[in-house]
Amino acid sequence: MNFIGNIIWLIFGGLIACIAWAIAGLILCITIIGIPFGAQCFKIALFVLWPFGKEIELGNFGAGGLLLNIIWLIVFGWEFAIAHLVIGLFFCLTIVGIPFGLQHFKFAKLGLIPFGATIY
Repeated sequence: MNFIGNIIWLIFGGLIACIAWAIAGLILCITIIGIPFGAQCFKIALFVLWPFGKEIELGNFGAGGLLLNIIWLIVFGWEFAIAHLVIGLFFCLTIVGIPFGLQHFKFAKLGLIPFGATIY
């Protein structure tokens, strides 16, 4: 079921979301200061490409990860999270779209706190 969900996801918006996260990563990697944030965007882009069957575990960020998560959250993390929450709510309006909406809720969580998050 995960394979079928991922194929449908890829066709109906997963590729677009992956490209959007990758573009955000490229833009952030233009400056030296933004490289750690861009690397997180690339990690999220790969997760967004094939999300069904994967889970997120938050934690293990340490002091440096905590500082980077705070900067991420203040500067642009909240925008990514709100975007995925809104998209997830729209998907959840229909019964067929509920699994896709739940995936966007996972992305919103990862969009808030990407440093120290483990995707398995």
